[in-house]
Amino acid sequence: MAVKGNITPKTVWGKIVLFLKEHRQVALHVACGDITDVTIEDGKLVVKLKDLAIYNLLTEGRREIENAIRWQGIDLALKIEYAPVEKSGQEKDIEKLNKLLGEYLIIK
Repeated sequence: MAVKGNITPKTVWGKIVLFLKEHRQVALHVACGDITDVTIEDGKLVVKLKDLAIYNLLTEGRREIENAIRWQGIDLALKIEYAPVEKSGQEKDIEKLNKLLGEYLIIK
């Protein structure tokens, strides 16, 4: 079955979280419960993550998430993307100073 016009990414994701809970996939259920950046693009459910640990967990649990999509009777592929948060200029400067000065650097 193809994706119906009225299906939203949030609805699909919410049902995935429910499926994981019902199938006792506790770690996946907890991790997926906090994910909000989900879109449907070109026949794919795209999940965008900024946390590498959660990315790894979802990648390992990919089969269960795909089962949850099929359980809904929709035809979507799963795409899990990792896009780390880029550090601000100030954070980069502090890291550079920390490397140069080490324990002598005191930031107030």
